[in-house]
Amino acid sequence: MAPQNSGMNKAASESLWKRWLDRLLVLDVFVVLAGALWFAAAVVASSQGLEAPLRQFQRLWEPLFTPAIGLLIAAALANGISSWWQRRALQAERDSET
Repeated sequence: MAPQNSGMNKAASESLWKRWLDRLLVLDVFVVLAGALWFAAAVVASSQGLEAPLRQFQRLWEPLFTPAIGLLIAAALANGISSWWQRRALQAERDSET
């Protein structure tokens, strides 16, 4: 019975870790979307002569928006590689059964 509980604890901790990672990535998506909306509004405001929103966006570009976009791209790539690897493992499993 102990090995089953150990497996369940590992699955539960893995699930908790994945849940927090998913939450972080959802928050990251909202940060990127908010940045895109802010940029669009700042460009419109700048065309009307109001430069403050665009200057503030430019100040936050490097410390906030660049890492958020990088994290989003890295997560998408990791998800794609993980899916590809799982499909490959399933295909190899099916091939070995026949």
